[in-house]
Amino acid sequence: MRMGPAELVQAAAMARRFYLEGKSKIQIAEEFGVSRFKVARVLETALERDLVRIEIRVPAELDAERSDALRARYGLRHAVVVESPTSADDPDDSPDPENLGEVAAGLLGELVTEGDVLGLAWGRSTITMAAALEALPPCTVVQLTGVYDAGTAERGSVEAVRRAAQVSGGDAHPIYAPMLLPDAATAAALRHQTGIARAFEYFDKVTVAAVSIGSWEPGISTVHDMLTDEERAHYASLGVAAEMSAHLFDAEGRRVGRDLGERCITVEADRLRRIPEVVAIAGGQRKAAAIDAVLRSGLVTSLVTDTAAADRLLEAGPAPRPALDRADPDGS
Repeated sequence: MRMGPAELVQAAAMARRFYLEGKSKIQIAEEFGVSRFKVARVLETALERDLVRIEIRVPAELDAERSDALRARYGLRHAVVVESPTSADDPDDSPDPENLGEVAAGLLGELVTEGDVLGLAWGRSTITMAAALEALPPCTVVQLTGVYDAGTAERGSVEAVRRAAQVSGGDAHPIYAPMLLPDAATAAALRHQTGIARAFEYFDKVTVAAVSIGSWEPGISTVHDMLTDEERAHYASLGVAAEMSAHLFDAEGRRVGRDLGERCITVEADRLRRIPEVVAIAGGQRKAAAIDAVLRSGLVTSLVTDTAAADRLLEAGPAPRPALDRADPDGS
């Protein structure tokens, strides 16, 4: 039935009170001298007759639909998808690290609360994220891995830890050591050095962590680039599909090449799994398979990625076990 002019005017007034002025249906009912059930019917009719249009808007760089689909598919606590800088068929497939970092910094600002211990692992994404931080509640910041190259520490994860601590006003616990050492004995000796040991003592106290993900390819995996050709071939033969914080994973999210961890200065996988909130930051089509593998590992609870990677992830096979189950990557 058509609404008469008086009905239209009343519906518009009620809709204005409810949607724009934030009044409750009971308050509107009292004002207009009708029941709250009548108000509910009028508001419903206003929507049906297109008198009221509801739009859900998020910033242009965020893709809310893909974000929600990705969160549901992998059983994540949070998934935030940003627009890729290039078209899906761009052969370069270069993610926008500044955009990913800025959005990840915003998410970290939501997740960290006063008194938390924030852990940062080495990675280009986490370094970019730290540079984009504008505000954090007072918290302790600890480095979760050694650096890619001790000679670049000031421009890498050490600086990221300092930056985050400066923004939060909390204490910083950096690790002045390479991520990968020549052998397990050297790594073990370094772990006992005072400064490094102090940082390791905080690993069990970390409440929020940020990590990067790498594919097992040149240029997009820190660990891959640090190894010899023979070592790369060996780990490739084990089926490595992804790397995160010097831990290697096959396509199903199982940890492989565990001997590599004995040579690395990094948070142990089991400790990482016990951290309540682990945010992974990675984008681009080339990293999609690696992201999928890490999400299956049970070590990550949230993800910041881009539309190029998200489309590949959403096109994958059967949905994996929910990430929030925190499955043991060393299990069967």
